[in-house]
Parts: sequence; structure tokens; C-alpha cells
Amino acid sequence: MTFKIILAVIAGTLVGLALPDTLYATTDTLLTVGLCLLLFFVGIDIGKNKNVFSDIKRTGVLFFVVPIAIAVGSLLGAIMVGTFLGYPLNESGAIGSGMGWYTLSSIIIAPYSSELSVLAFLTNVMREVFAIALIPIIAKRIGFIEAISPAGATAMDTTLPIISQNTNSETAILSFSTGLILSTLVPILVPLFLFR
Repeated sequence: MTFKIILAVIAGTLVGLALPDTLYATTDTLLTVGLCLLLFFVGIDIGKNKNVFSDIKRTGVLFFVVPIAIAVGSLLGAIMVGTFLGYPLNESGAIGSGMGWYTLSSIIIAPYSSELSVLAFLTNVMREVFAIALIPIIAKRIGFIEAISPAGATAMDTTLPIISQNTNSETAILSFSTGLILSTLVPILVPLFLFR
């Protein structure tokens, strides 16, 4: 599945390069519809499990610990790498605060610096691509809960089907809630780092 997804991204990129600029508005609409359909079918898959609410209850403290741990790890990792590359703490923290949500984080950062906005976009896109490739491996070799971490904010949308397929329904529900919490943190943390 990971190979098929990466192949689809490469094919989409090549088709995107060939399309005229006038079709970009249409592709944005198609992307939104496709993502909504994807989430709808993932929801059906989760809903097949009649114990959804008991699974949420069973996650207990993990409901909050997992997203907090992912957020702290993302920020620390970005600040360490940013410092090594010579970026100020606030800029590297802002990039890490994107949590994989490349569209929103780059838009928030754009008024501060267009260069940093592009870097945030590329960094968070790469996080999603690496997540797509690594989730099946992490789920198989390390653990189901650990497989959520590379996804970051995308754990509730684009990478949720991969997590769902490679783990179990309880982990898929935890993944969705983790992605939701991290997505809520992005518009709070990015400006906090940049415009303090």
C-alpha cells in the first residue's frame, strides 16, 4: 500500500506539472471532495466496530498523552535541527509547530517570511511523505501507538487510512483524536513562536 501511495503522489505531481494553470481551481475542489470521501469511508470502517465508544474510553490517559508527546517531540526535534542549521529558536519552533499540516503552517508563516514559509511547507510535506512510508514499518516492528507519531496532524485525515489498515480499530480512533488535537494546536503554536 505504501508503494502505491508514493507512486500515486509521484504520478499526481507529474500530471500537475502538465496541467494548465486554469485548472488549478478545479483540482482544489476535486482534492477536497476526494479527501471528504476518503474520511467518510474511513469513518465507515471505524463504525464497523460496534465498540467505538468503549474503545475511546479504554484509551484513557493516552487520549491526551499521545498528542502531547507528539507535539513536544516535534517541537524539540525541529528546534534541535533548526539550531544545528543556524535558524533562530522561534523560526525552527514555528516550522515544527506545523505538525505536518503544511498548508496552514506555511500560510501563517508567510507574512513573517516567504523563505520560512516555503521551508515550513517543504518540511511538513516531507513529514507526511515519510509518515506514509514509515507507518506500516513502525506498526509492524515497534508498535501500533508509535505508528501514529510520524503522521502528526495528518493522523486524522490523509494518513488515517494507512494507520487504520496497519493497526487496529482502537488505534485508529486514538489516531483520529490525536490528529484532531494536534490540528487544533497548529494555529495556536505557529503564531505563538513567530509573533511573540
